[in-house]
Amino acid sequence: MKIVAIESSCDESAAAVFDSAKGFVFETLYSQVDLHALYGGVVPDLASMQHLEKLPHLIKKMCGDFDAGQADAIAVTNGPGLPNCLAIGVAAAAALAFKFGKPLFGVNHLRGHAYSPFIPLFEENPANFEETLKAHLPHLGLVVSGGNSILFGLDENLRMSVLAETADDAAGEALDKGAKMLGMPYPGAPILEKTAEGGDAKRFDFPRGQNRKIEDDPDFSFSGLKTSLRYFLNKLSADEIARDLPDIAASYQRAVVEQLRLRTAHFLKRGNYKSLGISGGVSNNLTLREAFRKTADDSNVKMLFAKKAHCGDNAAIIAFGAFIDFKNLKPADGLSLQTEPSKSILQL
Repeated sequence: MKIVAIESSCDESAAAVFDSAKGFVFETLYSQVDLHALYGGVVPDLASMQHLEKLPHLIKKMCGDFDAGQADAIAVTNGPGLPNCLAIGVAAAAALAFKFGKPLFGVNHLRGHAYSPFIPLFEENPANFEETLKAHLPHLGLVVSGGNSILFGLDENLRMSVLAETADDAAGEALDKGAKMLGMPYPGAPILEKTAEGGDAKRFDFPRGQNRKIEDDPDFSFSGLKTSLRYFLNKLSADEIARDLPDIAASYQRAVVEQLRLRTAHFLKRGNYKSLGISGGVSNNLTLREAFRKTADDSNVKMLFAKKAHCGDNAAIIAFGAFIDFKNLKPADGLSLQTEPSKSILQL
């Protein structure tokens, strides 16, 4: 099976081709991060304008390297995401489907993230991937990004069940907003992580959600953490903040990581899981990765990480998600594929 995929859910324009016999034979991505950094965050109208400009070039490049007429299907993110951005990607994919006479499938980009930790397993041995996947189920996964923090279970039949999700801000948003309060430019999370490298993560005690019983309130909540940082900084002078910045950054980052880890560990102990996976943009954070690696080792389960290139929004995870879910996906009626900006992780 060969699948051409398009992704445009937010501020990344991307195209990829997946071959079930070989893996990814083409991947390309255009990031708008430098443009949106000028405005301190993603500006939806600018993002959609960039998709209009860049997607045709990416598709032309893809068609120069791969004969799209040889594809078995065209897959595209149709939710969740920014409405206008999704619409542009769907229109581009529909044009490809029309040109080459291929079926068009909408893919849930959160499910793409959820499956992305399995991509390295596929690449190790494509021929035996089905057996390898079964050996890692049931699976506990965490999708953690700027817009989502979702803990889910995946059973032997690839049925997903949400165990916990964000009640307010997602973890990535909490890191970005915390970084902004510390005077760091957008996107702040990677800068905060770099600043925290030389800091004492236990010096300042920021809330980690430990006052809420997980049994009664399993969802993630970071609004109190941000408020705590704001009040903490209000008590310090500019010189004191500059002097203690590595310790503040490390302590704040630890609070985010620990809330994610503690809730994940809670469910890991209560289920018969064979593997634990993390994915999404925030999963590139090395402190988070190390904490989850230790949690998996303590529970004697296999730890699976999405490849760094596949942690952010990209078309490769859309193609792979279509491959995993293919039997349950319904092709668009003609070329009429609806976008679903508020799509849940459970929706195909």
